[in-house]
Amino acid sequence: MSATVQNNMIWIYRENRLCEIPSLADALGISGVQKGCPAASAVGASGSPGCRCPVVSAVGAGGKTTTLHRLAEDFVRQGQQAVVTTSTHILEEDEPYFLRAAAGESLTEQQLREAAKAFADQVREKLDRFGQVWTGSPAPGGKLCGLPGSFLEQVRELGVPVLIEADGARKMPLKVPAAHEPVIDPRTTHVLSVYGLDAVGQKLETVCFRKEQAEKILKKNGTELVTAEDIALLASSPEAGRKGCPEQAGYTVVLNKADNAKRRETALHICRLLNDRGIGRVVVTSHMDVRKQ
Repeated sequence: MSATVQNNMIWIYRENRLCEIPSLADALGISGVQKGCPAASAVGASGSPGCRCPVVSAVGAGGKTTTLHRLAEDFVRQGQQAVVTTSTHILEEDEPYFLRAAAGESLTEQQLREAAKAFADQVREKLDRFGQVWTGSPAPGGKLCGLPGSFLEQVRELGVPVLIEADGARKMPLKVPAAHEPVIDPRTTHVLSVYGLDAVGQKLETVCFRKEQAEKILKKNGTELVTAEDIALLASSPEAGRKGCPEQAGYTVVLNKADNAKRRETALHICRLLNDRGIGRVVVTSHMDVRKQ
């Protein structure tokens, strides 16, 4: 079974310091989207008007699933609803709000439309019961992969925020995307680029997924230690953290695992470096795992 993590804390970078804030939804500026949000108007993380309901894509390093769990739970606590899915893979958990979508490869177009509508009814039922639904198509290894396009369209028509895990990092604290990554929905309104602060001071080759790409961008070899400057460079790079970010989407860097004073000092240093690079929207989190197994 799972349990909500204790000692969860969230800060935003403001006026050259870290300011604690009640929730991740508040930190991202999307907490005002109400249940049945087609009538609402969200504000993007960059301060620009968003769409009627936010579509949040999480990319980057290990910590994306935890971040989306926290965001979904924030919505539920605020009396809102959220659907969480993936464009890559997520682990299927033994929770009642998880929902497997039927495979659609062998269906005719008419059958696929009917299956998509039936799926949307299942999603709505679980939303009404639990406030959140985590869903995807069955995949090997106890995982879920992306929904068929018609299923995702039906989900969007439900008028609730959609949260998408759009990258994979094999649980490593740093990630630089390959040529085919990340897989960001073009209608994304908020991109969260996640980094683990525990990477700082460790060898690049031991903490970075796709280290070869990181070596090229950082101009260092895998045996060298990761620095705060390295994370700031990756998070601001159009070849790394910002790769594939839609023009209309607000871009937020998430510095995860700020679990002690030293890491929070490192996070503040990274925030200042990012601000110098024109990225002022940074969220710092300490919640490691939203659930304890």
